[in-house]
Amino acid sequence: MTRDEIKTIALQELIGVAADLAGETIPGDAQLRDEFDLDSMDILNWVSALHKRLGVDIPELDYPRLVSLDATADYLLERL
Repeated sequence: MTRDEIKTIALQELIGVAADLAGETIPGDAQLRDEFDLDSMDILNWVSALHKRLGVDIPELDYPRLVSLDATADYLLERL
């Protein structure tokens, strides 16, 4: 799986848990929590959706690494 494919999946799952982001332009380097007002529950649901879709365990200590779509794609690429 390529980095771009992972990034696309991360975006799809993010929109799945934060439907109000549908139709938004989300740059790869955008700070998701700050720029799109994601709360801890949104992040938890997103991580859970990524785990379910990709089968990757994401420990809570690593959540701070998932600050943007780019960072998330890099992190997941390491773990796949």
